[in-house]
Amino acid sequence: MPAVTAGLLRFFEDSAAAGIMIQPIHVIGFSIIFTVISALLLVFPIIP
Repeated sequence: MPAVTAGLLRFFEDSAAAGIMIQPIHVIGFSIIFTVISALLLVFPIIP
């Protein structure tokens, strides 16, 4: 679980950094997706 979370955080940070350079709207999209994924992981853990 911690490894998955760290991987998602790293992916989110890279995506956000790239999105800021390209187009700010992408950051909003990634933020929403990341929030939904985080909520799902908290409610329904993929790895027990």
